[in-house]
Amino acid sequence: MRRFLQLVLILLVSLAVAGGAAAWWLSQPLRLAEPVLELEIEPGTTPRAVAQAAVQAGVQTDARLLYAWFRLSGKDRGIRAGNYEITQGTTPQSLLNKLVRGEESLRAITFVEGWTFRQMRAAMAGESMLKDDIQGMSDAEIMQALGKPGVPAEGRFFPDTYTFAKGSSSLAVLRRAAAAMDKRLAQAWEMRAPDTPLRSPDEALILASIVEKETGLASDRAMVAGVFTNRLRRGMLLQTDPTVIYGVEQSGKSLEGGRLRKIHLQTDTPWNTYTRAGLPPTPIAMPGKASLLAAVQPASTQALYFVARGDGSSHFSVTLDEHNRAVNRHIRGKP
Repeated sequence: MRRFLQLVLILLVSLAVAGGAAAWWLSQPLRLAEPVLELEIEPGTTPRAVAQAAVQAGVQTDARLLYAWFRLSGKDRGIRAGNYEITQGTTPQSLLNKLVRGEESLRAITFVEGWTFRQMRAAMAGESMLKDDIQGMSDAEIMQALGKPGVPAEGRFFPDTYTFAKGSSSLAVLRRAAAAMDKRLAQAWEMRAPDTPLRSPDEALILASIVEKETGLASDRAMVAGVFTNRLRRGMLLQTDPTVIYGVEQSGKSLEGGRLRKIHLQTDTPWNTYTRAGLPPTPIAMPGKASLLAAVQPASTQALYFVARGDGSSHFSVTLDEHNRAVNRHIRGKP
């Protein structure tokens, strides 16, 4: 009987030691071949293959031991596919928690207010962590893929910073940016002034894009919108240079020396607001939230003109004579 009790005691001690060792191992940081490792788990990967992939990625432990932990935890079937970063200090326990929660490593891309869709596409093409599934597609084909057939791409995406997991598609990011713009535009349109001459959310978006490109100082934004609103009410030409520049670029040409010349103002395009009345047919850039609100809630002003002072701000004028004097002073340097 005493011999039996001794054997039981030895077994219990052994189990306690093994349990203690296991608990210790689970709480210890894993040794890594590099400070940051990337682990990619494809859909359908088995827990055993996940453990092997972690070791192949640079986790310096026995894959069989890691797999045994996955199994014994009871969470092995909850491991999610994705792209993960394993950093120094990661323990077997925290690694499994990360994989089960799907805490993928995220990247970010920023679309800047005032960018054109061409600039957006260039930014996405230069992001190595994005899957470029729009390469070779026309703007129209992209909008078709986004469920917006016949809608011009320009201005239809909200400028913001968007996070994404490595390997995400460009279309997926664009879909989020388009949904964000739809939401922001709808909110702005609901807040429009009752006497606005704008007839639709699309017109608000077009005007907002012009305000975005014409505003050098944030505090001038509502006044700039007020000038264009006054011109629309009176049937005056908008005569805004950014629309002319956009029309030149859409024709495949570039401005010599980056300067807008008289010939450009006189050359008719659908976006030339010196030769065509009203708003251009499409936005000319991505407007931000502030420009959207300015377009639908412009400043109450009598001003019909404005000119850049050279410091980012604008001088606003009610009469043409006052405007000409401001042009002489701020542009031509005359008193």
